[in-house]
Amino acid sequence: MDPDKVILLTELAPMLAVGCVVVTIGWVTTTWMRIKNGYPLENQWGKSVYPKTDREAVERVKLLTNENAELRAELGSVKDRLANVERIVTDDSHRLTQEIEQLRDKRAN
Repeated sequence: MDPDKVILLTELAPMLAVGCVVVTIGWVTTTWMRIKNGYPLENQWGKSVYPKTDREAVERVKLLTNENAELRAELGSVKDRLANVERIVTDDSHRLTQEIEQLRDKRAN
């Protein structure tokens, strides 16, 4: 082999090795950050790869769904109670105004 080519290869080999290491570290770091922040992983063709769900995750989803339904029902009852309170408050003030006007009319007569 030509001595110039050998010298060139011996000078380029460390740079290529460093480049490969840097690219690998970048890939690992990117994948770690995606996992950490909840982004879906992608396969070689860009399609998302989702982890398989285990029984614990399924149970957690069921519990959260039940809790969500209970909170929605409670919110509905609170809205109904608030509507009743608003009706009572507005009816009483209107009725009170009418009674005061009736008393003024009686006194004026």
